[in-house]
Amino acid sequence: MPSKHACNKRMTANHGKYVLSVLKFTYPTLFQGWQTLVGGFLLHVSWKLGWVEISCSSRSEVLTWLPASALFVGIIYAGSRALSRLPIPVFLTVHNAAEVITCGFQKFVQKEQTSLLKICSVLFLLIAAGCLPLFDTQFDPDGYFWALIHLICVGVYKVIHKLWKTSSLSDLDQQYINYVFSVVLLASASHPAGDLFGALNFPFLYFYRFHSSCCASGLLGFFLMLHTVKLKSITSSWQYAAWSFLAKVTTAGLSPFVFGMTANVPTVCCLLLGGLGEALLVYTERMGT
Repeated sequence: MPSKHACNKRMTANHGKYVLSVLKFTYPTLFQGWQTLVGGFLLHVSWKLGWVEISCSSRSEVLTWLPASALFVGIIYAGSRALSRLPIPVFLTVHNAAEVITCGFQKFVQKEQTSLLKICSVLFLLIAAGCLPLFDTQFDPDGYFWALIHLICVGVYKVIHKLWKTSSLSDLDQQYINYVFSVVLLASASHPAGDLFGALNFPFLYFYRFHSSCCASGLLGFFLMLHTVKLKSITSSWQYAAWSFLAKVTTAGLSPFVFGMTANVPTVCCLLLGGLGEALLVYTERMGT
């Protein structure tokens, strides 16, 4: 199961990157709308067939979760915009800095005791993400802007998810609501954003490479979500963090061979510092600090 999770995460990221960067399908409301439509449909079918359990019975809890669903839309939309412009290792390094928000919330709002090692790991993540734009030879201001929006949405979403641990909504319940909300919102936004008619001029619109990549990306995204939920249920928090870290490392390490990447020594140092920060974060999770 864990090895499948790492493989699935790598393939999902690569297919998404291929559609966004190589084919240059830069219409995020349509691409992410398709992704969430496939995910929601397959999750609904799995529920009706009895393969998974979903129980969104309380309307009040569903409504209360909608702000988190709005953040989920921000995560996938901004992530799509950022990933279309940034190399995968750079994107993941900025993405990991979202831990700064969750750690800051725990320390300054919830007044939890935080070990010095955890503070150092979070600072490493912050320094790595903050210094990358200064040394990146492929610096793209729009890419980093959307990566920052993605980072903020991820951090706040994680905070809300931690606060909702006592809720009767399971992870699958929350994801089902996220899918439905995303499809409605992204479909509504596709016309005002200009994506709906802009996509008609996409040069690969009728090419099998585009169709097959979109289908593969949607399916892999759904299976990645299921694997993630399953992995969380059968492993401890530090084991899940370790497997997630391994998946990110392999994805970041292999992506330059697939999509290419120009990097100087300071950029590589930033990426390694980010990896060190996340590795220390996994260690602190194991030690319970």
